[in-house]
Amino acid sequence: MNDSADRRIRDADADVDDFGTQLETWRLRMEDALAARLPEAEVVPSRLHEAMRYSVLGGGKRIRPALVFATARAVGLTEDDVEAAACAIELVHVYSLVHDDLPAMDNDDLRRGRPTCHKAYDEATALLVGDALQPLAFQLLARDPKLPASPAIRLRLIDMLAQAIGTLGMAGGQAIDLAVQGSRLDITQVEDMHARKTGAVIRASVLMAAECAPPLDPNLYAALSRFANAVGLAFQIQDDLLDVTGDASMLGKATGADSERAKPTHPAIIGISASQQRVRLLHNQAIQALAPFCERADDLRSLAHWLLSRQY
Repeated sequence: MNDSADRRIRDADADVDDFGTQLETWRLRMEDALAARLPEAEVVPSRLHEAMRYSVLGGGKRIRPALVFATARAVGLTEDDVEAAACAIELVHVYSLVHDDLPAMDNDDLRRGRPTCHKAYDEATALLVGDALQPLAFQLLARDPKLPASPAIRLRLIDMLAQAIGTLGMAGGQAIDLAVQGSRLDITQVEDMHARKTGAVIRASVLMAAECAPPLDPNLYAALSRFANAVGLAFQIQDDLLDVTGDASMLGKATGADSERAKPTHPAIIGISASQQRVRLLHNQAIQALAPFCERADDLRSLAHWLLSRQY
């Protein structure tokens, strides 16, 4: 790593506490925004609506909405302009977590320090929570009045999210992950899996915000795409590292699950030190990609640093 890269990381370290305040502001905004867009628990079918609210409003860092908001600032928009898109992305993220936790998938008992949905309710209800959150996300993109009025933009947002969570994105990555447990993969195959499983929705979080702005210069759009690709992969590697080195009380879930299931991860294949170095390299690539945006992308830079240096 060169001196300038080291200096950037030291500068980012100095700003991370200040940025934590911004993250908390965005997190609180999302709690209100999500609560307003979810069905009330008293509305029939009340048990399903209660379980939806339990799952969505049960805490979390709201990382993907933060990426939406930070990107909005980089392209000259406000949080109001993209709030509904942030909600849609978070709804599909929560749906994926509810289904991931099921016995047929990862069989987890805890999520964010609380019983997972199928433990707090039952497996059938957890399946229906995921089934209901996904269409609600697309309904927001189609109908929420705060998003751009253009039908073409609405359609593009719907298409982008559908691609991000389909067989070429999150669902496909999960299918590969389940199929290869106990198998030996090379690092290229692992990174392809992660680009689908985690990276696709992170990429959508960035590019859907950009889609809400007036048309960007193609070079700026490409820069955001490079940033999103690097951050998405680094985020998953950091998650895999935390499963090995993290504190379960801070993470709000058990550690060591990847090893128990013989999952092919960066730490398992190339070791902890090399995985940490890969995160640092991807961090540098992400920061370099934002150069054309100058200070407009400061929030994205701070968010990238926070994501890749987090301990929970």
